[in-house]
Amino acid sequence: MMRHDVVIVGTGHGGAQAAIALRQQGFDGSILMIGRDRAPPYERPPLSKEYLARDKPFERILIRPESFWADKNITLMLGQAVTKIDPEPHEVELGSGERIGYGKLIWAAGGDARRLSCPGGHLEGIHTVRDKRDVDALLADLDAGVKRIVVIGGGYIGLEAAAVLRGLGREVVLVEMKDRLLNRVAGAELSEFYEAEHRQRGVDIRLGVTVERLLGEDRVSGVMLGDGEEIACDAVVVGIGIVPAVGPLIAAGAAGANGVEVSDTCHTSLEQVYAIGDCAAHANVWANGAVLRLESVQNAHDMATTAAKAICGEPQSYESFPWFWSNQYDLKLQTAGIGIGHDASVVRGNPSERSFSVIYLKDGRVIAVDAVNKTRDYVQGRKLIEARAQVDPADLADTEKVLKDLR
Repeated sequence: MMRHDVVIVGTGHGGAQAAIALRQQGFDGSILMIGRDRAPPYERPPLSKEYLARDKPFERILIRPESFWADKNITLMLGQAVTKIDPEPHEVELGSGERIGYGKLIWAAGGDARRLSCPGGHLEGIHTVRDKRDVDALLADLDAGVKRIVVIGGGYIGLEAAAVLRGLGREVVLVEMKDRLLNRVAGAELSEFYEAEHRQRGVDIRLGVTVERLLGEDRVSGVMLGDGEEIACDAVVVGIGIVPAVGPLIAAGAAGANGVEVSDTCHTSLEQVYAIGDCAAHANVWANGAVLRLESVQNAHDMATTAAKAICGEPQSYESFPWFWSNQYDLKLQTAGIGIGHDASVVRGNPSERSFSVIYLKDGRVIAVDAVNKTRDYVQGRKLIEARAQVDPADLADTEKVLKDLR
């Protein structure tokens, strides 16, 4: 049976960075990366942006050139899924039945795109945007002449896909069950701004409606809403979140529910098993210690480095500052901090000028900022958050005052 000093499950940002960080820390043992994806490690955010728009070929979104992994003596096992973990002998089992031993295990499997549970969810022409294969299938549909698309979900993935599809000249209807876009991740001010932008670009947005069923024989031809309305379409894009890919961990006895729970050094409750990225539930110092999962490149990257340092005998608590971005049309959103639990928000600048920021506060302290085409506010707002600054909301709203001077 094959054995490796470190086995990494997942070849996305977290898995790739874990392998890179181990080598950077001087780890010279054997490293095996196992991934369900058949492609070498690549960036995920461009999938719903530049890759879907065909502005970037696949080679330009590779995390490292393909030769890098062999040069660093990192073995890739692609197109394979880990279906079982046996924590006593320190072994994982693949779908093929093959077993592989590990000294340390880093679980970086991320999550699976959440699927529709309503009737018709099995039809052809229903797409998600989670990996390269997903987007390649959508691109093939576009090449085949798909004209009218229903996007289900008004979060960042749904909005980014809608923006690209409109840019490609397709008709887009966006359906969101909540009463506003970005309901889970942003304040009402940002939601209203993006709703207006998408409507102005021709996206037909339906809020506060559910999907009853998908229509069609073999291929989707329409979407029936909860109120009985039927929307004809040629394809559907589903962007309603992810399901953390932690089944084998939980089955092996790891603590967790919505993801797998990890310590401040990314260790799970299983011996010699770490978890990082989208699937890892951790107590985040920038969210007042709330246990949460962060679905971002920053989180995956920094957790990977934390796990690598722990394995190399230099443990450090995970306290990395959270940040995120989203590109839609010619709008660049940059988010710093975590706005969960905010009790006040301040709009800085004029949204009608398409360059402004929303600053979130809790108990008078700045905890997050959403900056739209306003990089200076993002950079300086981050400094306020890091300083845990208490600032008068009137000063935050005054664009004549420089944020960095308000600490």
